Amino acid sequence: MLLDFVVNLKQPKKMLYKLLAVLLTSALFTGALIVPFINLLYWLRFRTPVYPSRDFLGRKTKFNELHSHKKGTPTGGGILLILSAFLFLALFYGFTQYRFNWTSNILFLTMFLFGLLGLYDDIQKFFGFTKKGVWGFRARYKILLQAIFGAVVGWLLYSQMGLHSVFIPFVQSQLILPAWIYISFAVLVIVASTNAFNITDGLDGLSTGLLLIALVPFWVLTSSTSFGADLSLFIAVIFGVMLPYLYFNIHPARLFMGDTGALALGAMLGVMALMSNQVVAWIFVGGVFVVEASSTLIQWGSFLFRHGKKVFLIAPLHHHFEALGWDETKVTMRFWLAGILFALLGLFVATFGR
Repeated sequence: MLLDFVVNLKQPKKMLYKLLAVLLTSALFTGALIVPFINLLYWLRFRTPVYPSRDFLGRKTKFNELHSHKKGTPTGGGILLILSAFLFLALFYGFTQYRFNWTSNILFLTMFLFGLLGLYDDIQKFFGFTKKGVWGFRARYKILLQAIFGAVVGWLLYSQMGLHSVFIPFVQSQLILPAWIYISFAVLVIVASTNAFNITDGLDGLSTGLLLIALVPFWVLTSSTSFGADLSLFIAVIFGVMLPYLYFNIHPARLFMGDTGALALGAMLGVMALMSNQVVAWIFVGGVFVVEASSTLIQWGSFLFRHGKKVFLIAPLHHHFEALGWDETKVTMRFWLAGILFALLGLFVATFGR
């Protein structure tokens, strides 16, 4: 399947060269803008605040002890990432034989809606707004809005792209779903994906490296779908804009993406999994994201049902290893290695028996 991807990509070889050119050009463009953008974030005071970190029972956690040195680091790189991606995709669709369609429109809409939600949350943190009422965006309101956005995207996937099934690997069968079940399933996938990515975005370079690793099997898997050309283009641009960001995000980070980027990119991955009909494979490809989110849920469950007892020193899992004494870079590198193994496992699951 990988050979088919490289040689054919369901499109002429010339298009593969164009995609690589778009990837490299978007990387150069973002790289040229990123230093002035960091300076702009300093001027706007979009910088990481330090506030008492507490669990949902009100107890202090070890987070400040582990990460207080990051106070003042510019946060909001997701704004540049989204704007760069949108610009290059718009130019490509405007000056090639590609035309805007429901595949591109839904991907644009997903990143815009979830990026906007993340930006609102980031601004609250930057300027210390009190989280009161609906507009305070407490967790339950954010989840509700994410579910509403997910329902809109799920309905568009069903009504405009004709998606209504879930591919079951190994048995090579399609589970056909009625509209309301498919849309509910899409909401679950998108909300879970965006929050898992956001939870993982806690160490320098961690989520960005895992994203780049996950995009490679996605690029392979989407090439065999009817929407492969548009998905491949989108992946190429996202890969390109993330490369210079990773340069400034690895330890010691000079820039964080914030919720603006984390929510948008996490939701995008969930939508890509739905479009390529590889949700089951995505569970494996994004295995580290799944483990990270699960560790947080396990910690919450332990607090609730074990009278406040902890399973981890601090959740999510990457902070637990830090609390055990691991260097931040060691945790990141080990998680990247795990991400590569999960990506290969996901490819195996998706292609077994074909």
